[in-house]
Amino acid sequence: MDQNKLAYRILSYLEAHLEENPTLDVLAERLHYSKFYLNRVFQQATGQSIGTYVRSRRLTEAARRLVETECPIVEIAMDAGYHSQQSFTGAFRQLYGCSPQVYRNQRRFSPACPPLTERSSWNMGRPEGRAA
Repeated sequence: MDQNKLAYRILSYLEAHLEENPTLDVLAERLHYSKFYLNRVFQQATGQSIGTYVRSRRLTEAARRLVETECPIVEIAMDAGYHSQQSFTGAFRQLYGCSPQVYRNQRRFSPACPPLTERSSWNMGRPEGRAA
């Protein structure tokens, strides 16, 4: 399989299963490739590892929930895959430059890591202009 098509399959799987916190082991089992090969292909195509992409996307979706809902921050942290609000706050601050509470108070969602399928620079072997 063409590496760009494989990278797009990886991306599609990650986006479809983002709430499940997909792991490399599960991804390798589903796509029938080694996890090392999948990570290498994805990193070459996107410039980031699968783990980094998943963490950034989950934090971005948490940021959306902070602005669009009144859910407690600790609940959003747990849903994003963090075991404590403190670890969530540290990761969130690293990506967004402020605490989740400050971000919520701004009432403006700005995705730090939108899905790659929404980026015009992400072609991955699809004909130009065709949506994912």
